[in-house]
Amino acid sequence: MSVQNIKSRMPDYAKDIKLNLSSVLSEEGAEGLNQNQIYGIALASAYATKNQAVIEALTIETEGNITAEEINAAKAAATIMGMNNVYYRFTHMVRDKDYLGLPAKLRMNVIGRPGIEKVDFELYSLAVSAINGCGMCLEAHVNEVIKAGISKVGVQSTVRIAAVINAAAQAIVIEDYS
Repeated sequence: MSVQNIKSRMPDYAKDIKLNLSSVLSEEGAEGLNQNQIYGIALASAYATKNQAVIEALTIETEGNITAEEINAAKAAATIMGMNNVYYRFTHMVRDKDYLGLPAKLRMNVIGRPGIEKVDFELYSLAVSAINGCGMCLEAHVNEVIKAGISKVGVQSTVRIAAVINAAAQAIVIEDYS
């Protein structure tokens, strides 16, 4: 299933999502990012939605356009943030701030050695963290990508891609269960 097929499955109430999906997957619609970053961010976002149809569509869309290392990094970002977003959201949200000072004792080596440019992995992780709703992780990834030279518009584009991919997955789930 391609992105075009996903769009064709969306009903009229999701027209904005269809239009946004076309826009955010291009350099013109995702200012501040290059095409490889856009595809990697979109694929990591698709994995974060856990929606099989959206994952398949973005896999097809990115096939031949990004490297095997970038695909693996998108998978790694979705997976490691699946853990980190839960853990760090907990430490941030509980009233007892002593948890913030405790060592996480969780392996996170892939963040330091993702197999692709560090800034690109941070962008993927930023997108996944936006979908998963971890403010602490969002702040950390925004700081890292800004330090690496990504503009605020590039950060915004990253989150816009994540938001649209997430909304597309939501529309597909609604239609599958309607």
